[in-house]
Amino acid sequence: MNCKAIAVCSFALSLMPFAAFAGDKRPFTDTFPLGECTFQTVGGNPYFILQPERELHYSNAECVAEGECDELEELVITVLDETFDVTLPIDGVMTTVTTRVVEEHETVDGEVAEISRNFFIVCAETRDVYYFGEEVEGAGGEWLAGMNDARPGLIMPGGAFLLGARYFQEIAPNVALDRAEHVAMNLSMELPAGDFEGCVEVEETTPLEKGTSTKIYCPGTGLVFDDGLELTLVVP
Repeated sequence: MNCKAIAVCSFALSLMPFAAFAGDKRPFTDTFPLGECTFQTVGGNPYFILQPERELHYSNAECVAEGECDELEELVITVLDETFDVTLPIDGVMTTVTTRVVEEHETVDGEVAEISRNFFIVCAETRDVYYFGEEVEGAGGEWLAGMNDARPGLIMPGGAFLLGARYFQEIAPNVALDRAEHVAMNLSMELPAGDFEGCVEVEETTPLEKGTSTKIYCPGTGLVFDDGLELTLVVP
């Protein structure tokens, strides 16, 4: 993130209510109205777009060039022209849901660090995008809704972006329990891929380990900043 983006983010965070900062004890939502949804594998909402063959490219090249990062990290997120069926109980009824497969390909200094296949669906009524699991090469953390008490999480709500909103993105006990909190909005970003307005910031945590992760999403594009990785290219 460049200096201008940091300044904008800092200003936005200064306007947030105190409850959104450390020490906030409000729970994270872990139950979602899946039974009320008509599921789709294409679509989404302005911040999370499921369009087959769409690619988002990220890099920390600017950080490396400035001597602030030692390793070149690159990430390509591809919405595959591929689906995956997940069977799980919804409102007490065993249901098979067809999800969209999204691949994440991560490299460090040109060497493959991790490849994951993630399973998402869109609720047509709300445009919420739900996360049904992932397969991972090169690291742990695999999980699938309907197996070993795992349930779908919410990756990005489709309605208004509400500051302070908290929800689980992954619900796989002892394996994957990523949580999201909406911490800032109306951000401006200057990135290698272009200039973006009306962006929002999501802070991710997990009770399984310490630390936080910062992601920024912009309308019409989706994820543009992922913990130091900046968006460099969108295809198409």
